[in-house]
Amino acid sequence: MNNPFAQKKPRLEEKVEEKKSNLPEILQARLISEDGEEAGPPIDLPKDVTVEQLGLIVNALLQNEVKTPYLFFTFDDEIKSTLEEAIADKQIDTEKRLDIVYQPQAVFKVRPVTRCTSSMPGHAEAVVSLNFSPDGAHLASGSGDTTVRLWDLNTETPLFTLTAHKQWVLCVAWSPDGKKLASACKAGVVIIWDPETGKQIGKSLTGHKKWINGLSWEPYHQNPECRRVVSAGNDGDVRVWDTVLGRCQFVIGGHTGPVTSVKWGGNGLIFTSSKDRTVKMWKAADGALCKTFSGHAHWVNSLALNTDYVLRTGPFHPVTDKKLKYSDLSKTQLQEMAKKRYDTVCPDGIESFVSCSDDFTLYLWKANSNKFITRMTGHQNVVNDVKYSPDVKMIASASFDKSIRLWRATDGRFICTFRGHVQAAYTIAWSADSRLILSGSKDSTLKVWSVATKKLSTELPGHADEVFGVDWAPDGSRVASAGKDKVVKLWQY
Repeated sequence: MNNPFAQKKPRLEEKVEEKKSNLPEILQARLISEDGEEAGPPIDLPKDVTVEQLGLIVNALLQNEVKTPYLFFTFDDEIKSTLEEAIADKQIDTEKRLDIVYQPQAVFKVRPVTRCTSSMPGHAEAVVSLNFSPDGAHLASGSGDTTVRLWDLNTETPLFTLTAHKQWVLCVAWSPDGKKLASACKAGVVIIWDPETGKQIGKSLTGHKKWINGLSWEPYHQNPECRRVVSAGNDGDVRVWDTVLGRCQFVIGGHTGPVTSVKWGGNGLIFTSSKDRTVKMWKAADGALCKTFSGHAHWVNSLALNTDYVLRTGPFHPVTDKKLKYSDLSKTQLQEMAKKRYDTVCPDGIESFVSCSDDFTLYLWKANSNKFITRMTGHQNVVNDVKYSPDVKMIASASFDKSIRLWRATDGRFICTFRGHVQAAYTIAWSADSRLILSGSKDSTLKVWSVATKKLSTELPGHADEVFGVDWAPDGSRVASAGKDKVVKLWQY
């Protein structure tokens, strides 16, 4: 008896052949950057050209001395293996040139952290804030035991215990030259420290009537003296301090609710988010209000600028020649390096920023526009933390819905969801090469996620309770985490 399926099989194969044959063997393509600049004249590419071959072509066209890795996109979709696979289901007009957009990746590669190298006890209460210095040489932690601790990263032991606060230390922030550390507490007091000696610089900065939620330093390229720092208070005030004179320069009062986050932008502007559901932009020179950004339906929890990473690290660049000694350079040279890094990320001087809220959404904004670029939806609970990748291509958000979501930075388009935490995801940090995301959760674990595979790269258990703070050293060498179990942990490859 004839097999009915045997008769159908050749027809299926015919259809597959038909589908494949729609694509010509050779396609004329243009290789263009994200800014629309052509790498060279249009070229004829075989339809089965691979990503590796495209990388060789772009490096050759751009005459790169150091071979740069690239990602390639066509019709907004990434080319994962071959061009043919990426456009198989697309309507291709063979009369027109096919545009392939190339995106450079970081040349250096950060290794995923895989093991805990140190558990550093010492704090007597939960550790709520954690921050590496811009050059990755120091680590500071602030705790509910009213102290700030500085840790020696070579020996992985405590260096100094800084005692002057009378209440919980809620946030710590390094100046972009790495020579000062600011800490702020529940009593509304800001204190500046010298990390070399562990001594307080000047007097305590008082004025806030309630606790402080955020600190941000003036960018290095605008003032290499690193004198001014801004604080955001639960009393609704934002204060700009002169750390040399030890006094408040001016108070910015305009929010009708507690200020949850503050960022000092690279173009003479200060951005603040508040529980009054707005984000506001102020002039850093005199505190005059420039704009109010409205859209969120609930408290705005956090802000991220697209320039955060370059402003945080100032002149320090992880890719810079290792033989270069920053201590041998003048402040003018360092300022030029910082300005160059800022201009690379933000050539027009107009920053983009993203805000996350208790209304389960994120909003993407441009500083020169009153209307948001896009509203990013998908989280099923409070969105607690948001960060731009150092290469400013992506945005990651952490939510109480236990997930981390990845978005495209240009238009807020959703890329993927990372699931694996079994409790709320509190906080995130990016590796310096933008290839990995680190998340800390209420479930006491850290997880490292791979942007390339869109999967979990490493799970890091070890904490005995909720993880409140995570940070990835700007040079990519190590990760620090801390939380409710009062222990600071260091992790490496």
